[in-house]
Amino acid sequence: MPKITTRTLTPTIGAVVEGIDLSQPIADEQIAEVRAALLKHKVIFFEDQHITPVQHRDFAARFGKLHTHPLYPGVPEAPEMFILDNHANNPTDNDAWHTDVTFIETPPLGAILYAKLLPPDGGDTCWANMQAAYEGLSKPLQGFLGELDAVHDFARGFPARGQVAKEAGADKHARALEEHPPVIHPVVRTHPETGADALFVNYGFTDRIKGLRRNESDALLQMLFVHIQKPEYQVRWKWKPNSIAFWDNRITQHYAVNDYLPHRRIMNRATILGDRPFHRSRKPAAAKIAAE
Repeated sequence: MPKITTRTLTPTIGAVVEGIDLSQPIADEQIAEVRAALLKHKVIFFEDQHITPVQHRDFAARFGKLHTHPLYPGVPEAPEMFILDNHANNPTDNDAWHTDVTFIETPPLGAILYAKLLPPDGGDTCWANMQAAYEGLSKPLQGFLGELDAVHDFARGFPARGQVAKEAGADKHARALEEHPPVIHPVVRTHPETGADALFVNYGFTDRIKGLRRNESDALLQMLFVHIQKPEYQVRWKWKPNSIAFWDNRITQHYAVNDYLPHRRIMNRATILGDRPFHRSRKPAAAKIAAE
């Protein structure tokens, strides 16, 4: 069995994993090595991988059950996955910092993104380490945030006027909206495998902080949304044909750089379900909230 190695990209986040062919049968020992690399580096990359949608899905399923997105179009051969196909007539809506699918009770453990078609230039993706962002805050602020919960709302990330909703159609969007009421997650999340604390609010889906007045919540969230964008917390990945990114969604945020239109960019993504977020100091909050 070939030895898997990693090449670190920044001291804070990101590494390239080498010595594994994802189109071949993968031993449990190799899966364990990939998981260890993911936990250490937060986002890992594989280059020159030639996999089918079914192989992509099956690799992701080695790490947990898969999530089916309520709006994005599925991959025909593997409907659990979905297609991100962006071009002049379908511009991306991912050019904002976000953590994936935090609008459900058990947000994803991670996601695996495969480059199918790339523009001649641009189309990079940035990831940020939320453990580092949390540790970059003052101790008093860390303590204050650790006691708070926030509301995450599907409607914030996917408004009816948004491009994804328009592409999905009004009926599909209305059904998704009904099936995904707002949920509560801790502002600071304890990682279930490493025990690290990390910020768990994101511009994409976090609507407000419970217990604060709206102006207080808006000001605090805006400060955190700006804070996480420090370059010291980030890695920027320049995509190559047939490269793959696998990120730990529990402890990162990412941003798809929207600089390539009118050229086209097609990616396939598999999303791995996680568990209920919690903070080490208290039990998980009830996820569903009454309409307010």
